[in-house]
Amino acid sequence: MLTVAALYQFTRFPDPAALRPGLLEVCQAHGVKGSLLLAPEGINGTIAGTREGIDAALAAIRTLPGCAGLEWKESQAGTMPFGRMKVKLKREIVTMGQPDVDPLARVGNYVAPAEWNALISDPGTVVIDTRNDYEVAIGTFRGAVDPGTRAFGEFPDWWQENRDRFAGKRIAMFCTGGIRCEKSTNYLLGQGINQVYHLKGGILKYLEEVPAAESLWQGQCFVFDDRVSVGHGLVPGGLSVCGACRRPVTAAERQHPAYEEGVTCPACETEYSQADRERFRERQRQMRLAAGRGERHLGA
Repeated sequence: MLTVAALYQFTRFPDPAALRPGLLEVCQAHGVKGSLLLAPEGINGTIAGTREGIDAALAAIRTLPGCAGLEWKESQAGTMPFGRMKVKLKREIVTMGQPDVDPLARVGNYVAPAEWNALISDPGTVVIDTRNDYEVAIGTFRGAVDPGTRAFGEFPDWWQENRDRFAGKRIAMFCTGGIRCEKSTNYLLGQGINQVYHLKGGILKYLEEVPAAESLWQGQCFVFDDRVSVGHGLVPGGLSVCGACRRPVTAAERQHPAYEEGVTCPACETEYSQADRERFRERQRQMRLAAGRGERHLGA
């Protein structure tokens, strides 16, 4: 089994570009694959490899400025869930587009997974899922509000349009691993909302620690690698992903007339041109050829 580590750390990197070569070298030297994002506000990503390889990569990350106390979530994969190792430079490690938002200044109250059920079961609490619509579609907490956003950058506008609905309520927010809540809770605090809480470690930590019999989670949790989703105990959920729009696809949707592997799914059948479809078909053909040679096509 391979180890998959999801991580993030908000810190100050005066020169993120200077950190990129060393991280890439360490990961490649130990066979670690995945994606790391570097920005002036910190680091974010998911990587996979052997136990030894992940330990080496995490050790390198912890030497970066402000990362000595790095926390991460681990799960397992039977096969490598990434095709290559990428270390990218970005403006933000999670894009919200709000220059005044600063998680290093203050964030909401952290709630441990063991205490989350009690908080969100309280009638005085409004539970908000900060993830994108396609993630919410396959799983969320019972009773959670779905903002219906297609990207995290839409969350501030959604809040401004809906904030009156939640007047006088305690706000509890959650996301996959916790990073989006660092920004969204800071944003709400800046909007004058004082009772703001978020799930420490995100859904992944909750699914790892809370027994299924006691869980208020319903469905699967979308993850950004070849496993597509995980359930309780972080066991892979058996979903696939559309090669065109990258949304999760269920077994039933794969039987839909609009589904064509690597080309289209019921959710995106009207979103692309015929030229796009032909391009997707060629990519799928190249992937099959690569698989026949025992290789992995980089478009996978």
